[in-house]
Amino acid sequence: MKPQSMTGFARSEGHWQRYRWTWELRSVNGKGLDFRLRLPQGSDHLESEVRKRLSGRLSRGNVQVALSIALAESRLELVVNEAALQAVLDLKARLGDALDDRPLTMEGLLGMRGIAEFREAEDSDEAIETRDRMILDDLDLALDRLSAMRGDEGEKIVAILSRQIDRIETLTEMIAADPSRAPATIAARLSEEVARLVEAAPALDSERLYAEAVLLATKADIQEEIDRLNAHVAAARALLQQGGPCGRRLDFLAQEFNRETNTICSKSNAVAVTAAGLELKTVIDQFREQIQNLE
Repeated sequence: MKPQSMTGFARSEGHWQRYRWTWELRSVNGKGLDFRLRLPQGSDHLESEVRKRLSGRLSRGNVQVALSIALAESRLELVVNEAALQAVLDLKARLGDALDDRPLTMEGLLGMRGIAEFREAEDSDEAIETRDRMILDDLDLALDRLSAMRGDEGEKIVAILSRQIDRIETLTEMIAADPSRAPATIAARLSEEVARLVEAAPALDSERLYAEAVLLATKADIQEEIDRLNAHVAAARALLQQGGPCGRRLDFLAQEFNRETNTICSKSNAVAVTAAGLELKTVIDQFREQIQNLE
């Protein structure tokens, strides 16, 4: 699977018998995977399955999930409170015609509070199971669409990252090939520095000064940092090529890129190397900024 962005939106709709429903999924950047579910009243039993399906498809991002369910038509039924009705009938039988000799009528009973009421008819358990199964199938459809959108965005980010990695490699090659790093140039510079110090202070031991200068030059060598930068370039390309969630590992490589570049800039004794190092830092910052959008 190609790397995905953490940003996306998807929607799916469905209907069955008198039910209509809509899923809406919104995803933005996040350090981990966080879900915010908004399910309609009476649908709490779906939450665990919804979370399971989301976790199976996504690995990073703050994801808002909303489900709405509506009835296309009402189906009312009259519900009688049997206990209340029996209480009224018992009272009528006990008192007889002492208080009211009129017979009980249906209209009279319906007019009594608590005896009967109209309410939305309840579906059978089998019907609810069928409806819920179809609702969850449409969640999978919304997830397909979300993944497709995140994948398209991820493809664009990968293209940008690839260009930035190419630029990091080019700048690293420029630093490695800078004339200031040639052995002859280094030797000439050391000789000039030692000669200048001996001329300024003839009492100083020229051989010891040369040995100290060689030691300093060795500490200032940046070949190790160049080698590590090249290794990180190869690792970043491999991560982008293999696909899947790779944002965290690329973020770690960005830190390593920055660490090696800082060392090169601190060791540099050439204007061109310092300039290339500063540009490297700019490209690495841009690289890391793009990575924050990647799953």
